Amino acid sequence: MLKSSICEMLGIEYPVFQGGMAWIADGKLAAAVSNGGGLGFIGAGNAPAGYVKEQIEIARNITDKPIGVNIMLLSPFADEVAELVIEEKIEVVSTGAGNPSKYMKAWLEAGIKVIPVVASVGMAKLMTRIGASALIAEGGEAGGHVGELTTMVIVPQVCDATDLPVIAAGGIADGRGVAAAFMLGAQGIQMGTRFLSADECNIHPVYKEKIIKAGDLCTMVTGKRLGHPVRSLRTQFSRDYSKAEYGGMPDDELEELGTGALRLAVQEGDNVKGCFLSGQSAGMVKQEQPAAEIVKEVIEEAEEILLRAPEWVK
Repeated sequence: MLKSSICEMLGIEYPVFQGGMAWIADGKLAAAVSNGGGLGFIGAGNAPAGYVKEQIEIARNITDKPIGVNIMLLSPFADEVAELVIEEKIEVVSTGAGNPSKYMKAWLEAGIKVIPVVASVGMAKLMTRIGASALIAEGGEAGGHVGELTTMVIVPQVCDATDLPVIAAGGIADGRGVAAAFMLGAQGIQMGTRFLSADECNIHPVYKEKIIKAGDLCTMVTGKRLGHPVRSLRTQFSRDYSKAEYGGMPDDELEELGTGALRLAVQEGDNVKGCFLSGQSAGMVKQEQPAAEIVKEVIEEAEEILLRAPEWVK
């Protein structure tokens, strides 16, 4: 069975993380992934602490296994969610869209394993110095907020820059990606887009259908002008946003244009005003499955591929 140091560190069966997708990664999905042997994350996104607390309670009513909370540091509620994870004795916190330095001391004193998402070697080194337990090296193939480097490029460089376990993320949706991540030096992987097809994922049926029907050129990146690029499916919204972004619309109006767009996609399946976040791996997602089945499937596929290494190396 494919194991790594991250399994022992976190008390999980398989080295598979579920991405903390805002308004998508709720308590039900996180618990299903954790029950399947991986590590499920509740996505705090831009939600207030009350919502996150509710999702934690939902998850704990479903599973007694470790769960994590992903905190988007750009959120206006980041401070209160940072305190909540201490109060709720959350086992693992991952962070994105910012620098978690101001919270690290309190989290570490509370015994929380902190695993920041990093998109550069410089951030990886900083997070290592201030006490992170592991790092998620995420390539620009991922959905949501993305950096410039690809997964193939960033993972080995981050592995070279730190002695912490590294989790590879971005563009991984099957066992081939898992096997490749381990060959790059990673100790585990994180998937977001693949779990959009999970039975326990509560996105609108229109959203789920778009993911399952997606092809290889299904996504685009917008938001670079504002300094926080986001990858999503090519839809009417993303095309309109791109035109506005490069058409001279003032920054404040551009920000307003994107406000609430993800929730419209998640909750209403709005084809016109909804922003359907997705990674480039959507073209590899073909069917709905239980989350536990997804976890087991990608690990079994990876094991089969890695055991075939003697076919190529004599």
